[in-house]
Amino acid sequence: MRPLYETQRLMRGIRRAALQRGVIAILDLGTSKTACLVLRFDGPQRSQAVDGVGPMAGQSQFKVIGHAVTRSRGVRFGEVDSMGETERAIRTAVQAAQKDAQVRVDHVIVCFSGARPESHGLFGEAEVEGPTVDGWDIGRVLGSCDVPAIGPEREVLHAQPVNWSLDHRTGLADPRGQVGQRLASDLHLLAVDGPAVETLLLCLKRCDLECAGIASSAYVSGIASLVEDEQELGAVCIDMGGGTTGLSVFMRKHMIYAESIRMGGEHVTSDISMGLQIPMAMAERIKTLYGGVVATGKDDRELIPIGGDTGDWEHDRRVVSRTELIGIMRPRVEEILEEVRARLDHAGFDQLPSQSIVLTGGGSQIPGLDGLAARILGRKVRLGRPLRVQGLPKAATGAAFSAAVGLTLFAAHPQDEWWDFEIPSDRQSSRSLRRAVKWFKDNW
Repeated sequence: MRPLYETQRLMRGIRRAALQRGVIAILDLGTSKTACLVLRFDGPQRSQAVDGVGPMAGQSQFKVIGHAVTRSRGVRFGEVDSMGETERAIRTAVQAAQKDAQVRVDHVIVCFSGARPESHGLFGEAEVEGPTVDGWDIGRVLGSCDVPAIGPEREVLHAQPVNWSLDHRTGLADPRGQVGQRLASDLHLLAVDGPAVETLLLCLKRCDLECAGIASSAYVSGIASLVEDEQELGAVCIDMGGGTTGLSVFMRKHMIYAESIRMGGEHVTSDISMGLQIPMAMAERIKTLYGGVVATGKDDRELIPIGGDTGDWEHDRRVVSRTELIGIMRPRVEEILEEVRARLDHAGFDQLPSQSIVLTGGGSQIPGLDGLAARILGRKVRLGRPLRVQGLPKAATGAAFSAAVGLTLFAAHPQDEWWDFEIPSDRQSSRSLRRAVKWFKDNW
């Protein structure tokens, strides 16, 4: 935990410097696409945002002044697979966004979907030393949290307080400045594979970019796609990307669980490619134009030209019915949704007061997916797209850009994390996620 912990503290300072300068880049490094947005921060609240980090530090007004999207290369399952290819894709996206914004960008905040995220629930408490709660009291509470054995070569990506209790009052959003004697906190910790994060940071360094923050795609997609009532009462965001499907459970406007499934839209494309014996590019085109997961009677009569340039006249003039195409796509989509249901059951999602489910990401645009997901998951499902950000370019308003848009909110409205406070080094035993979820059920 210590190397990335120190890096996170350093990146907080870099972010403050970037906000003070007024320009920062957002980079969504996905398996199928690499998206870059350039933000300009201005307005009277900008000076407040650089004085601290957290809900009480103020919010920054920003505007998207440049954007670019390119096909991802060298990324597999949301992780860097080929350093050289990924570096070229990042340089291409960032340079195109800089040209669109007509400004040079040195600092970037990045999100990614891989590295096998795993959630842990922690609890800590301590006596308040002064007349009111201050940052040192919060640091001692967070320092007393039960740190789980996250495993070798695992690092902490997010560590956010999700609830505060002061004496007999609970559900506090921010206890600073309040009067009390005993302060307690529930904290959500998200651990990932350390080498995957270090490789990503090294790749950004090779691109001459300074990383000012790093986030999980599942987390930022939930920030962008869930409405305020869903974040407050309890909801899950399912971000179906190209190589992975991310899950994030929110309650009281905080993420309390996150997970990633190493299957996504590219696996559906691969099944089409193998089933119809066509190249991946053609399979992606057919999936986009004709794909679906629910067959109707007229789909037998809708013939899709496959085409080809093999020189074999019969082979290159093949056609396939839409029903056959759906028959190839549906089993893989069902497999992904069945795995999602298993992960939600393991997390205790059925214990939350509200059980809304929102589908987002590029893979969620398959026609009929929301109805199939509702049947498999046993709950009402809606399709989500980025919310709460005005002035986005039209190309970045679709569900495929939920992570990128969420990352802009992550940059402009930072939440308190473990490394924002001076924390004593003492650590104790673990506390399971189910115990944390039970606490939410009993107290909220």
